[in-house]
Amino acid sequence: MSNEIYFNSNHRDLCVEQGTGAGFQFEFSCARCYDTWRSPFEPFRAGQVAGWVSKGVNAVWSMIGGTATRGVSDAADGLAGASYGNQRDAAFSRAIGNAEHHFNRCPRCTGYVCARCWNAGQGLCLNCSPDTAAEAQAAQQRGLNDMVSQRAYDAGQQRGNAYDISTPRQLVCPQCRAETRGGAFCPGCGHHLAQSPACASCRTELPSGAAFCPSCGTRT
Repeated sequence: MSNEIYFNSNHRDLCVEQGTGAGFQFEFSCARCYDTWRSPFEPFRAGQVAGWVSKGVNAVWSMIGGTATRGVSDAADGLAGASYGNQRDAAFSRAIGNAEHHFNRCPRCTGYVCARCWNAGQGLCLNCSPDTAAEAQAAQQRGLNDMVSQRAYDAGQQRGNAYDISTPRQLVCPQCRAETRGGAFCPGCGHHLAQSPACASCRTELPSGAAFCPSCGTRT
């Protein structure tokens, strides 16, 4: 299994040791796009037989019970387990051999990639040797986006020159607590915003929360 090291990080063991569905199967994934390929399922006959025995034993056990019957099931499981490891290793070796026909090993990064992620002309994966036409098209799109972003930024700066930064703006209405978005009137209750309250008698600006005018004593 000299090639096992290359698939160590991108394969998944789907083997089942015991039961009627016992068998060997492995799933390999592309190191670039992570698409998967599964090796053909290979039945593990000893594990399947143990599963059939256990199923029959359980049926009998439910009716009559008895330690002798349980021992038959345990023995079948033990025999299956004794040969599982070696057969699993052999199945894995065969699966790797099959997987090599579905993946290409990049000599630069040593990763295994699927046919869609392989640059056949260069003999490298698309991470190490990206497709020239695709890269050119992507570069054009990035240039377009960058230019549009710059123009939009410039337009925003021009609009900013006309923005009155000296006018006070209330972001939350003091009457109904609605967000105002910096408008002159509250969108929730229509309250006139960003206006300092003034005394109705002498027009002196009133401090926040004042009950009486500090200049003339008029109740607010």
